[in-house]
Amino acid sequence: MLRKIKIEELDVLIFDKVIDMGNAAANFVEGKLKEAIELKGEANLILATGSSQFSFLKALKKKDLDWQKITVFHLDEYKGISEEHPASFRKYLKERILNDVNPRKIYFLNGDADNIEKEIKNYSTALEKHPIDVACIGIGENGHIAFNDPHVADFEDPELVKLVKLDEACRNQQLGEGWFPTFNDVPKEALTLTIKAIMKSKVVSCVVPDQRKAYAIKSALFNEISTNCPASILRTHPNTKLYLDTSAASEIK
Repeated sequence: MLRKIKIEELDVLIFDKVIDMGNAAANFVEGKLKEAIELKGEANLILATGSSQFSFLKALKKKDLDWQKITVFHLDEYKGISEEHPASFRKYLKERILNDVNPRKIYFLNGDADNIEKEIKNYSTALEKHPIDVACIGIGENGHIAFNDPHVADFEDPELVKLVKLDEACRNQQLGEGWFPTFNDVPKEALTLTIKAIMKSKVVSCVVPDQRKAYAIKSALFNEISTNCPASILRTHPNTKLYLDTSAASEIK
């Protein structure tokens, strides 16, 4: 680790290499999951997706965890795409970690469900029954957490899961990361955990590499806490760690 700083409640850890950042986050998450299992015999975990999570998930699946005591949720899913679609977050998580570790139970957000309102209700009920011990998230180029883009983010959201419209910056990010062939192929709507659902987690681990995230990180850490940069709310969570590489941290002076 090159540097550690604290901004209000938020611990910020900066690493020279992406692999070191991912390993450190995986060590932290492993420890917190083991604490939960020791305390109550089980743990509930939220996992994020996207290219930012590659190094973290690769390290996490190698950890000595009893996955048969861990229930997994994920953050979001595009509306209308199947889990076989190359950009599906269900597909992503199965291929990058879940098929290897075989958790006790996995709750997937099915963006292609016939009844979206029922899907939202069922997923919300499952979250209520499984208080989250660790939420593993990222931050988008527009400052979003999950798919809570600035125009739909709500720090006082009454819901745990909702259907949202994706803004242009968010859709361009998905295109830029190579998940879709053209901008018009990027869905305009998605199911997402709300900010309230994320902030209810006992622990939040946020992994953010890459230069293209630098402005969002600067805004999240130093601008006012507001939905203009939804990730800024992380500064109020009592047990959150933000893992950055030097590129993502390049705007921190």
